[in-house]
Amino acid sequence: MNGQNRKDVIPGITVDIVLKKDQKTGKLTRGIVKDVLTNSATHPHGIKVRLTDGQIGRVKEIHS
Repeated sequence: MNGQNRKDVIPGITVDIVLKKDQKTGKLTRGIVKDVLTNSATHPHGIKVRLTDGQIGRVKEIHS
């Protein structure tokens, strides 16, 4: 599942995000969502989240 819909991204789920510094390479970072930072219902580049370890990025994939 991609991370473009805010309703799919809830605290506590495991996701792969792209950090700002990794946008050029597309390197993914896996973590658990702590906070959802995007207010709009959808975002074409992925919903912005803060992980439990403090890293912030846009969701590229959601793991069940």
